[in-house]
Amino acid sequence: MSSDGSKKQFWKRNTAKVPGSIQHVYGAQHPPFDPLLHSNLIKAGNKPPPATPGKPKKATTFQEFESITSDAWDVGDDDDELLAMAAQHLDIEVVRETANKVIENHSKQQEQRQRQDETTELDQREEDTQEEVAEDEEDEEEVEEYRVDEVDATSPEVSFASQSSPYTDGRLVKSHSEAPIGSPKDAASEHAALHRQRSLPHRPPVIPLVARMADQNTSGTPAMTEREASRLDKFKQLLAGPNTDLDELRKLSWSGIPRQVRPIAWKLLSGYLPANAERRESVLQRKRQEYFGFIQQYYDSRNEEHHQDTYRQIHIDIPRTNPLIPLFQQASVQEIFERILFIWAIRHPASGYVQGINDLVTPFFVVFVFEYIEEEVENFDVSSLQEEALRNIEADSFWCMSKLLDGIQDNYTFAQPGIQRKVKALEELVSRIDESVHRHMQHYEVEYLQFAFRWMNNLLMRELPLRCTIRLWDTYQAEPEGFSHFHLYVCAAFLVRWRKEILEAGDFQGLMILLQNLPTMHWGNEEVSVLLAEAYRLKFAFADAPNHYKR
Repeated sequence: MSSDGSKKQFWKRNTAKVPGSIQHVYGAQHPPFDPLLHSNLIKAGNKPPPATPGKPKKATTFQEFESITSDAWDVGDDDDELLAMAAQHLDIEVVRETANKVIENHSKQQEQRQRQDETTELDQREEDTQEEVAEDEEDEEEVEEYRVDEVDATSPEVSFASQSSPYTDGRLVKSHSEAPIGSPKDAASEHAALHRQRSLPHRPPVIPLVARMADQNTSGTPAMTEREASRLDKFKQLLAGPNTDLDELRKLSWSGIPRQVRPIAWKLLSGYLPANAERRESVLQRKRQEYFGFIQQYYDSRNEEHHQDTYRQIHIDIPRTNPLIPLFQQASVQEIFERILFIWAIRHPASGYVQGINDLVTPFFVVFVFEYIEEEVENFDVSSLQEEALRNIEADSFWCMSKLLDGIQDNYTFAQPGIQRKVKALEELVSRIDESVHRHMQHYEVEYLQFAFRWMNNLLMRELPLRCTIRLWDTYQAEPEGFSHFHLYVCAAFLVRWRKEILEAGDFQGLMILLQNLPTMHWGNEEVSVLLAEAYRLKFAFADAPNHYKR
């Protein structure tokens, strides 16, 4: 770096492939590699931008956006050198100081907002209390007119204590004599202080809405309605028979499966369990023993040279799986996921492990955990379960995930041809059902592969909360070729659902930010049901007449 010639950007110095360098993993984060497209973009990126005075032009197309940033993403980057150079110039003290300032500023903003809310709440309570006191004084005056001879009139202190909250200092006040004497303002101040204490940073954080599982047919639900109870009875009657009618089970499951019977319903619909009730227990025992036989036979090979890359990628991806849900950050859960994914990868060498497959385990794992617990699952400690229950959950999750992937394995083979076909079909379908949206994205040169690749690779799991994914999979399990074929129409309905927001976006960056961060964190079963109904309408119109969406 001493000579002038060596001052050239370090990622440009070596364009040759370096043995042992990190290669792109095409999956959830990277679309399939297209040499022709990539070479064109590199040429466009290497052209010096014209010198124009004043404010730089805002990039409105993908090519312009790429030309601005392509110098950091050229083919042949030596990633190890990049990391080493970054580490040399990185001052850890500066990083820590900056991080502390960010955290401090954020805390001050949160505290300021909280104080404003508390002040508003306090003023409202004072007004309510004054009104109540005025009403009580009027009532007392009326009573005194008729009870002149009564000596034991209620004292102001006791009267005031009776208006106090029965909860004081964290304990239940059993009588008015135990309640402390004070003004309503003091009581409100104590309540505000207690509220502030409960929201201190060292307390366990509240689970974000996007990560909550509480919804209809999941944990934390209120009492069932009459309709829900009737549907649950129908499921139980159907499953109680000696031979389950799978066609009837699919019809019932299309509109959602009650949480109580979802584990066995998913096992039947996926083909993991037989319809004959007498054979189920023996099949479960045999398949579970078979899975743990694979563990004994193959899992120790994860440290061998030809399996190290696969295991390393799995080990990196698992902590990123639903990071907002504490359940999936438990060491025992992550070990279960590592075993499931590694065994599946080495038993399917045509595809191996691809980023995104790790997400597909989570719905099965959560549903099969519900088979053993009644409480909330987000913070549930799986180590409290018996070892046999954990082994059953692990084996059942492996086999059901394997059944799912058997139907969409071409999504994960070399060059991922299944995903490319589905993205192309999505583009053709959207061009027929909503030409305005299609032309708007064409105008700003947004390629469907740039956002829909993840939709196909992860089955919309990165776009929807997990509670919605579970409800969506109820229908996918019930629908013929639900994960491979019906998913296309769900993606089309999902895209058109955001028609207004898409048409309002006025440049390439705005569209990409919207399509990669769609606001679905508040979604529940109602929104998913509407989405599925629209997808079924599209399927009914186009599935049996594919020429309808071909120009």
